[in-house]
Amino acid sequence: MNLVRVITYGTFDLLRAVHLDFLEQVAALGDELFVGVSTDAFSRLKGERCVIGFEARIRLVSALRCVTAVLPEYGWEQKSMDVRRLGVDVLGIGGEWTGRLDFLRPWCRVVYLPRAEILSTALPRRAVRQRRPSPVVLPAPFEPRASA
Repeated sequence: MNLVRVITYGTFDLLRAVHLDFLEQVAALGDELFVGVSTDAFSRLKGERCVIGFEARIRLVSALRCVTAVLPEYGWEQKSMDVRRLGVDVLGIGGEWTGRLDFLRPWCRVVYLPRAEILSTALPRRAVRQRRPSPVVLPAPFEPRASA
């Protein structure tokens, strides 16, 4: 039985449920999901300033059940090398990339998935920088009384 290998790429800064939804959609395109996580240097090259460091983002994405393996993404040209090296059958990517990764079609199927606008980290990143208080209020921790 041949497993269908799928790959996607992203920064995955401030990992949230919408990232998980996206990764689960991509994972559903095959049997194994490889995720390229942009390094801090590559993220800066793309004009992004990450709140969460590369090592932590790698750990977070690696911990997701739908992810088979995670690899660092160092640059734009890496995608074609990864697809061939890993024997990838499908590249799943957000719809904002539509048409821009068609050059990979000789090696794999390219699927552009609709991407929720809320997937952008611009608003959460701004909130973190402005240090707004969280709207979530947690109850005080329970402390058992000492017995007399």
